[in-house]
Amino acid sequence: MLSKKGLRVLSQRAKHILESSCPAKCMSTAPEEEKYKVRGRNVLDVMKERPLVGDGGMVIALEKRGYVTAGNWTPEAVLEYPEAVRQLHREFLRAGSDVLQSFTFYAAEGKLKSSSTGKNYTVAEINQAGCDLVKEVAAEGDALTCGGLSPTPSYGQGKGKQAVQDEFRKQVEIYMEHDLDFMLAEFFATIEETEWAIEVMKASGKPCGATMRIGPTSDKSDVDSGECAVRMAAAGADLVGVNCSFGPVTSLKTIEKMKTSLDAAGLEPFLVMQPVAFHTGDCEHNKDGYHEVPEFPLALESRSITRWDARKYARAAYDLGVRYIGGCCGFEPYHIREIAEELAPERGSRPPGADKNEHFGEAIKYSLLEYMRNRVGKDYWYGINAKRPSP
Repeated sequence: MLSKKGLRVLSQRAKHILESSCPAKCMSTAPEEEKYKVRGRNVLDVMKERPLVGDGGMVIALEKRGYVTAGNWTPEAVLEYPEAVRQLHREFLRAGSDVLQSFTFYAAEGKLKSSSTGKNYTVAEINQAGCDLVKEVAAEGDALTCGGLSPTPSYGQGKGKQAVQDEFRKQVEIYMEHDLDFMLAEFFATIEETEWAIEVMKASGKPCGATMRIGPTSDKSDVDSGECAVRMAAAGADLVGVNCSFGPVTSLKTIEKMKTSLDAAGLEPFLVMQPVAFHTGDCEHNKDGYHEVPEFPLALESRSITRWDARKYARAAYDLGVRYIGGCCGFEPYHIREIAEELAPERGSRPPGADKNEHFGEAIKYSLLEYMRNRVGKDYWYGINAKRPSP
């Protein structure tokens, strides 16, 4: 039987739930003013007014869930397990993503062989299915759609610019047929292949951006990261930045360096960040970043950032001038939710799932466990020094 004190806490909790679930409060979590909405608008116009929250890392999230093969990292799940892809898109949408990116990573000829069926998929099959899924889910809420381009086997094989750009064109044609809102070249390790991708995207007439998997030093061809940013912008990228390979702390250093170089060159593209959700300070100067650590790819949990790390990253990125803030490998919906919560004042609304997310654990103070009730508030959770306990 509960004590009087326990009953009192339970009563307070019941009242809290009732108050927090009232229609007026629920309505306040959805964007009501047209100026804050993104669907149907030009991505560049939106970023002039407010920041955009990207989605998270589809590949590793789906590998953890059993739908993608580690090592291949290819997106045949859009054909083999479409409901899994659809559900993850929905979770990112509910978490507050303003942009949903098609799950077409590494959709290049020569990579798309299913490890489970042995079937060779085509770029057209993968991209068609990926576009159908992302457009379907984006239409369920207020989100833009983005088609991604990735590095090609042809570039590494030295087949030359024409062959590489032909591969990019195959992907861009399908994105145009589906009228995705914009395109983003991502995960590129050399500025040359990035420029080739930008040229193809730019020719489509759609807004386009480019992100490289580089740290503060240089790309794989020893081109300084600041110069890489200048060359991306000069090639016509509307958005310039980094994704993958490095965590938020390292990626912020890279973006700061890029911004300095862009300012010096008189170039003003929008800045975009989508780092991995892992601590990578020990591999900051490795050109392959977290791919070189012994925990990659199947024991990275010990390096995972917390939701509060994600929130701190969002604020630091925004203060630096980044206007497209999302995540890559390891970023789960709960990380994206905290990014959306942190940027709610600038975005004009809290994310759709805000009704189940009390700020900094406010609902915990109604816990029946007395020792839990002080674990509330920004100071408490930001003050946690998360360390792995000894075995």
